[in-house]
Amino acid sequence: MCPPAHFRVTYSINPWMDPSKPVDLPLALAQWEVLRDRYRALGHTVSLLEPQPDLPDMVYAANGATVIDGRVLGARFAHPERTREAEAHLAWFRARGFTDIHEPAHINEGEGDFAVTGSYILAGRGFRSSPLSHDEAQEFFGRPVIGLDLVDPRYYHLDTALCVLDDAADDVMYYPGAFSPGSRAVLARLFPDALIAGEPDAAALGLNAVSDGRHVLLPQAAAGL
Repeated sequence: MCPPAHFRVTYSINPWMDPSKPVDLPLALAQWEVLRDRYRALGHTVSLLEPQPDLPDMVYAANGATVIDGRVLGARFAHPERTREAEAHLAWFRARGFTDIHEPAHINEGEGDFAVTGSYILAGRGFRSSPLSHDEAQEFFGRPVIGLDLVDPRYYHLDTALCVLDDAADDVMYYPGAFSPGSRAVLARLFPDALIAGEPDAAALGLNAVSDGRHVLLPQAAAGL
């Protein structure tokens, strides 16, 4: 996790960002601390990434890399405002002894667009990550990558539209409206027992959640989920 010590909205690269609305930084820090403490209370270890003053979106730490079995696929950001985040993440991994690290040739935004299940890597495309990054991830991790087309700009990352609940059992939840018809058909075929989110919960970013297989942490506004 990366503390939102320098979080602000001074540019807009997705429909949720409005530079005209001021950020309540003390509230953001308090909310972040509650989330960190909840992870720890559930028995998890929280590692911290040092925030940098000129990279406010570092707080979205899931975007910085994809890590599977100790292997690290770095990120390559679509927007120049976030480009240098990739370097900070790779430096963090190297400083902590990770050696199997791949610096990507193609744009991918880490676990924002790569979701790992027991059988697959689900890979979003359409707004940020390049389709070419899917082959790159498959070659590096040696796992089948399933490409999914995102069509609603509100759900520009896969992790805003789909969440893996239990990777061992291939349990997921997702919002069908975020995906193309073909991708919806693929999801229905692969995950016939998936939890389907409605539009109000998706719009509350309820699918931008974290599950450890037993506990799911998600926004309070996603009351239906």
